Amino acid sequence: MELITPAAEDNAPIPNLSLATVAALTPPDIEVSFSDDLINPLDLNGDLKEVDLVGISCSTKTALRAYQIAQAYRERGIPVVMGGIHPTALPDEVLEHCDAVVVGEAEESWPRLIDDFRRGNLERIYKQEDFTPPEEIPQARREIYRAKDYFPIDSLQATRGCPYLCDFCSVRRFFGGTYRYRPIDAVIAETRSLRHKVIMFADDNIVGHPRYSQHLLEALIPLRKWWIGQASLAGLEDEAKIKLMAKSGCKGVLIGFESLSEENIRASRKHQNRPADYLSIIRTLHRHGIAVWASFMFGLDHDDKGIFERTVRFAIEAKFFSVNFPILTPYPGTALYERLTEEGRLTDEHWWLLENQEAHAPHFHPRGMTREELREGWEWTWREYYSYASILRRFQWEYPPTLVNKAIYFPFNLFQRRFIHKKVLGGERLGWTKVPWKTRRANQLKT
Repeated sequence: MELITPAAEDNAPIPNLSLATVAALTPPDIEVSFSDDLINPLDLNGDLKEVDLVGISCSTKTALRAYQIAQAYRERGIPVVMGGIHPTALPDEVLEHCDAVVVGEAEESWPRLIDDFRRGNLERIYKQEDFTPPEEIPQARREIYRAKDYFPIDSLQATRGCPYLCDFCSVRRFFGGTYRYRPIDAVIAETRSLRHKVIMFADDNIVGHPRYSQHLLEALIPLRKWWIGQASLAGLEDEAKIKLMAKSGCKGVLIGFESLSEENIRASRKHQNRPADYLSIIRTLHRHGIAVWASFMFGLDHDDKGIFERTVRFAIEAKFFSVNFPILTPYPGTALYERLTEEGRLTDEHWWLLENQEAHAPHFHPRGMTREELREGWEWTWREYYSYASILRRFQWEYPPTLVNKAIYFPFNLFQRRFIHKKVLGGERLGWTKVPWKTRRANQLKT
């Protein structure tokens, strides 16, 4: 059996935890192989692996590539199963391109699917009745991928779901409104087994449950690991919690600030964010040596043409380690997608089927400016924030030097600047086969 992660963008080379979990759910007598289309792009016109079954996990942005991969295998008579966020949102569409779909979580569905396949009785849709009890989430089977192809980081999941109702987010469609947390003993045991010093919590909100996160952070301290993860601002208002995060090994957090506008925050139903508190939380994190990766999106209903300059000015003042500036994207299955559809503001109801979909963004008509103005302001923001002057101004000269500041800040931001100019602004597909360590290895193999 072959498990595949399709690629449509130049995402960071971090191992896919979802398919490693699917591999753990597969009976041990079944041989499992894994292909990462990001690391080694699949040649769909060449020799594909001779297997009995293919499983593809896809997001909305990788849906078109997933369909192309599925078609290539099905033309060779190999059945294809698809799962992930996009198949969960649009199972009927996905079924046009594969033999079976796993909707939602797979802990109960996947073993049943394998049994049916062995009997030659594969159903079209597999969906478990309830969400997986957290104690039944298995330890990922990480040996399916080659560690040397990725950043030296191990992914780990302690919780599933998010308690918030942001209208642009697809997490609730996949995990429901539940917020489940694995037994801490199981998380710690898995953490101890990981080979790398740095781990990334693949949770949507690692500090979402105050009591659970308190116990988890305390249990992490003796392991002396370094970790990064995604956090909600609602879990970072207490400086004691931030101190504990630092003591447990936290080196950085990704935070979705989304907007500086109170109106935008209310309209998006991201009520856990309060723009007036942004700077105080950021400075507390920095004071304790925790870097902040921020995200601000453009195209929300209360954005005007001045939002780009205001956001860049704030982001430089905040001295973020890095910022992502996405254009608001209407993902299927979200309240945002449904609202924009009702208002007749989508430019293409199936934008994920477009070739080079990023070049066509935004995929809707914004309220406070034209689509062209949104695109131009978005490009200016990337260029300005990753200018040489901004990179110098954002360095935290006033704080004690941390590992992130000393060794990573300038190399990362200079690499990011190059990436922005080539990929985001230039539209190139760079591919991780061309990064320095991969290039050196390829040259060594040739000689």
